[in-house]
Amino acid sequence: MGYSNTMLARYLARLGAEVHYIATDLPVYHKSVDARSAYSQFSADATMKPGEIVQYDGYTVHCVGHRYLLGTPLFTGLQEKLRSIKPDVVQLLINAGWVPLQTAAAKLRLGFTLYSAAHTTVSVFPLARRAVRPWDRQVLANLAVRALPGRLVSLLIERCYAATGDCAEVATRFYGVPASKVAVVPLGVDTQSFHPGRTEVELQERTRLRRELGFVPADLVCIYTGQFTAAKNPLVLAQAVRQLRDSGLAVRGLFIGNGPQSDAIAEIEGCVVLPFKPHRQLPAYYRAADIGVWPTQESMSMLDAAACALPIIVNDTLLATERIDGNGITYRLNDWRDLAEKIRSLTDPERRRQLGSVGARRMAELFSWESIARQRLADYAASLALRRQAA
Repeated sequence: MGYSNTMLARYLARLGAEVHYIATDLPVYHKSVDARSAYSQFSADATMKPGEIVQYDGYTVHCVGHRYLLGTPLFTGLQEKLRSIKPDVVQLLINAGWVPLQTAAAKLRLGFTLYSAAHTTVSVFPLARRAVRPWDRQVLANLAVRALPGRLVSLLIERCYAATGDCAEVATRFYGVPASKVAVVPLGVDTQSFHPGRTEVELQERTRLRRELGFVPADLVCIYTGQFTAAKNPLVLAQAVRQLRDSGLAVRGLFIGNGPQSDAIAEIEGCVVLPFKPHRQLPAYYRAADIGVWPTQESMSMLDAAACALPIIVNDTLLATERIDGNGITYRLNDWRDLAEKIRSLTDPERRRQLGSVGARRMAELFSWESIARQRLADYAASLALRRQAA
């Protein structure tokens, strides 16, 4: 169960919906060796057992079993579980694979209203990043495992919610979702937790935490949170920190996470490496920093940091530019020298304050989970009303 998925469930429940979340008994990141390795010290492989039901954060979590078919997992007992819950609306969090097909088949029998989602960005989808011919093996394989099943499922959905514009592009080009059914709706921020320091306690916490981490008041602290993998490449930030410190600038790097690059980052003078933290602990670390840096792939963490009034630096290939509109700047992808210069350009506290205040305001107004959940419930209610009217 991912952070964004559980946040949507939490806020739908807070707004009065009866929410049931169906998960399988596979561990987190079961498909990614690098991600599993990165989270090995933070996320246990222990999961709920099939048949277990747990009340969590205002909603109900149901665990069902799984089995593999042609190398892809499907849920066992999904239709029976849906029949017992009797949902009015089912929100898929993916749009292709066995589980969407199973859910679409269950819709035909049980009659609920069905929605899907698209969270795959161009940066993590190789086919979208290069020119291909229609008869290429990868294109034909994608047609079989994504496009055709995705198109079948899309016949039965009301709408597919794409997290960004490039997620919408991947969904329509490679997952068989008609453009007419795609709506771009950003993933949200838990603004009740992630916000600028407001109270005296939060302001004192910044001072205390910086002191505990070995930072002095004059240090310009750049934070990165997430996986320390080649795909995320936080080592670029560590190299930029070294360059700036060698030039005499008081810059420090704060890295929270784990992965293959951990040792290389920790060896660079001026960099502090911490293990993954529960999301409720992260706001204090963002508020203790001065700049948020995500060198390569997009991350939900950049929105959380922006909500805490940090200016953001991302690479110049980012397509979801709405995440840094007025609150961030870009550098040349994987060029640590250019990243160092962009960090240097943010040494002025007033400029950081201006960018950070824009980010905090935009996250609260446009990216909060509460506003997203409220609009989602309105969409569900409108579909149900049309269905009842037709009946």
